[in-house]
Amino acid sequence: MALTESQNADRPARPLAGLIAHIRAGLNAWLNDTSDRSVTQRVASAAFLIRVCSAALIYLSQIVLARWMGRTEFGIYVYVWTWVTLIGDMADLGLATAAQRFIPEYTKLKAFDRLRGFLARSRWLAFASASVIALSGILLIRMLEPYLDDYVEVPLSIACVTLPFYGLMQMQDGIARSYDWIDLALLPPYIVRHLVMLVLVLAAFLLSFSTTATTAVTAVAVSFALTVVGQTVLLNRRLARTVEAGPRAYETGAWFKVSLPILMVEGFYLLLTSTDILVLQQFRDPDDVATYYAAAKTLTLIAFVHFAVSAAVAHRFSKYHIADNREELERFLADSIRWTFWASLAACVVILAMGQPLLWLFGPQFTSGFHLMWILAAGLMARASVGPIERLLNMLGEQHACAAAYAAAFALNLVLCLILVPRLGVEGAAVSTASALILESALLFFITKKRLGFHVFIWGRAKSR
Repeated sequence: MALTESQNADRPARPLAGLIAHIRAGLNAWLNDTSDRSVTQRVASAAFLIRVCSAALIYLSQIVLARWMGRTEFGIYVYVWTWVTLIGDMADLGLATAAQRFIPEYTKLKAFDRLRGFLARSRWLAFASASVIALSGILLIRMLEPYLDDYVEVPLSIACVTLPFYGLMQMQDGIARSYDWIDLALLPPYIVRHLVMLVLVLAAFLLSFSTTATTAVTAVAVSFALTVVGQTVLLNRRLARTVEAGPRAYETGAWFKVSLPILMVEGFYLLLTSTDILVLQQFRDPDDVATYYAAAKTLTLIAFVHFAVSAAVAHRFSKYHIADNREELERFLADSIRWTFWASLAACVVILAMGQPLLWLFGPQFTSGFHLMWILAAGLMARASVGPIERLLNMLGEQHACAAAYAAAFALNLVLCLILVPRLGVEGAAVSTASALILESALLFFITKKRLGFHVFIWGRAKSR
């Protein structure tokens, strides 16, 4: 029997409607799945999306600053901001990462007195330690005044003011991650703060403030202070609904026994990734520093993938370890490596394909750094090939071995930079950093295989002894 006109019209619509319904059903199932694998994927996806949005904001802010200040003042700002990042990421004494070990542990053991004690005191410890570091930094700048360039003295002093807020923000980030509150962990430092800074920079422009690194660093300091206040209020409210009030117990010594080796890991990694900028500042002019920084920052989307997965998996490594569930830990580890590598590879292809137009946004002169992106990408992909295994080592008590690997990689980067930067300039810095990242990845691979019995590589499956 012949089909009617309306029936004919429905024929292509029905498969399409079925496909949409199938996709919707699959998405709903994924969103409602409470398994660790699905929750981790959702958390990692959210973290990545936040960092992508953050990257766009950071990129916009860097472009605005570079065009507003010019390459020389922008280079000074980059140098100062490198010191802020280097010191600020360590100002919490490793407690932010340790939170992802202790909070799951105390929760699993139902040690709520110790949990309440950690949630309260760890934040004060982070703020206090960062404040001491800030005051020490200001005094050191005063002492070294005769040896410092005039154009960096004031910006460096203002930068020290950001450190107490930086340390507290880091600590609250670690606490929020431990509860999978990825919005509260990442939105304040990576979205809200940058929006506030952009508003402040725009206000400075409209009010005809001087276009200097000092003005930019001041905007950064104020944005940190305003953002951390809001984050503290929101975190306190959420914790009040999650953790019942009661007595507190403090294991400060045990916390630092774990956090200080983690601090060494994070410190050496930060030194590893900051050495190129700091050495360039000593041997090259601010213009070269700015060009190199623009190229390196353009590649941050690759590093964001690693960050996103790490943010979602660290406390789960601890959870499986505490439960003595090695089989599930193996599967979860293999998943985390795959998520890290393939997403990083996709990001790398896209960024390198668009590298020159992205650099041009900073200014036409910045496109000269495009070839540096290829060199640095090799190091970042080597790191992605072994996944977030530094988090695994930290959560399973192998912080010292992890720190030793990072120390060796940092030493290699420093030596190579001191040899190559005076001779090759920005190319020498890129080769040094990429080589150090490759060494770091290889060392972490062998440490994990020898000490924990896991084969961690993208083309191998995690296997126990």
